[in-house]
Amino acid sequence: MTTLAVYPLSGAAASRRGRRAKIVATLGPSSSDAATIRALFDAGADVFRLNFSHGSHAQHRASLEMIRRIEQERGRPIAILQDLQGPKLRIGTFADGPVELRAGARFRLDLEDRPGDASRAPLPHPEIFAALVAGTDLLLDDGKLRLRVTDCGPGFADTVVMAGGTLSERKGVNVPSVLLPISALTPKDRADLAFGLSLGVDWVALSFVQRPEDLDEVHAIVQGRAGVLAKLEKPAGIDALDAIIARADAIMVARGDMGVELPAEQVPRIQKRIVGACRAAGKPVIVATQMLDSMVHAPVPTRAEASDVATAVYEGSDAVMLSAESASGRYPREAVAMMGRIIREVESDPHYREIVEASSRALDGGVADVICQCLRTAAALLPMAAIVTYSRSGATALRAARERPAAAVLSITPDMHIARRLALAWGIHSVHADAPVSGVPELVEQARRVARQEGIARDGDQLCIAAGTPFGVVGSTNFIHIAKA
Repeated sequence: MTTLAVYPLSGAAASRRGRRAKIVATLGPSSSDAATIRALFDAGADVFRLNFSHGSHAQHRASLEMIRRIEQERGRPIAILQDLQGPKLRIGTFADGPVELRAGARFRLDLEDRPGDASRAPLPHPEIFAALVAGTDLLLDDGKLRLRVTDCGPGFADTVVMAGGTLSERKGVNVPSVLLPISALTPKDRADLAFGLSLGVDWVALSFVQRPEDLDEVHAIVQGRAGVLAKLEKPAGIDALDAIIARADAIMVARGDMGVELPAEQVPRIQKRIVGACRAAGKPVIVATQMLDSMVHAPVPTRAEASDVATAVYEGSDAVMLSAESASGRYPREAVAMMGRIIREVESDPHYREIVEASSRALDGGVADVICQCLRTAAALLPMAAIVTYSRSGATALRAARERPAAAVLSITPDMHIARRLALAWGIHSVHADAPVSGVPELVEQARRVARQEGIARDGDQLCIAAGTPFGVVGSTNFIHIAKA
């Protein structure tokens, strides 16, 4: 691949946020009022995550309505991500409180409907027993305890304790090496999904993805009303990575359960693999979990956490996510602001563009892919204020962002739902235009006007415009036009 002498990012050219990678902020008890949500947006949050593992429908509705009011106040599309809980596999109760499991001891799990003790515990999940074989490891309480199956049947598993400790009731169970015969959508998820779609969420995140077919089930329900995001946290999902990326609209590297079910030393390598595969496919990818975890209690992160965020940005992630830091931490606004500063620092590194260029991959796509590669080349060779895409579906903007151009990507779309959805993608400054254009001169004039209004370009700055004719036809991107703002 030929290395280009790219122009550096500067000021508004990186969009009004002054950066390309996006920030996802989870809402929760610490960020449940309009003033705090507004402060998070002003500090840099581009996407708000509603975690349906917690909170009531009424609470999530209130959060969404506050976000939409802030969106109107600030005049910027804001994406809302509904994160479905997914299956939660847990042991049952104990008769006399927590028990102590010692290494080498025998312990039985079964379907019996009675409290457990130091020798056994109920596990009310027949689907787990149906998939077990001797030698399978079971992880309890986020991997703190490990059991190995010595014998099993349709309703029981005899195990030996490999790593012991205190076990309390209703702790989680992970089965890392087994493809479980279970749907990624629980009855609760179906009800939550119907509710989220009725509110108009922009993205739906599916937990517990093991196979590509899990996404088909969600797509059939969503019917294009939101983007479908697959959370990769199971080893089986990693094994089917390419097929899952092909069927998803976006991916999340969900390092929480991934770090339980896989050896910790493998997670960085897998993260890098997922980010690279998503970039090649042109699918937005979020890196999530414990990015600035110490900021739940402290006003500044550790150096290791700052490096973790920076690594995700250097790798080319579209977005980085805050979970407890913004949902239940003491410093939600400061966590968002810190994440923004780390991103800007990385993107101002003179070597950042070299790394981005080195990780770009040649594509064997169609006309639209060729057009977007030309956009990247134009932005590298000319002092370009912005690449402007006009697209009804957002596909052209995503293709342009996949190329990680030196210039900002200004996306103009007549569909507000698409404008919001694109807020998740790297480098895209999304604008909703009420009236569709009908010809090239009108398109160029609109691009010039919007670029100036949004503070991305000044009079005389160069713009590279991409669109398709005939206008309004999805997938018709076929021309570029260079103009002055």
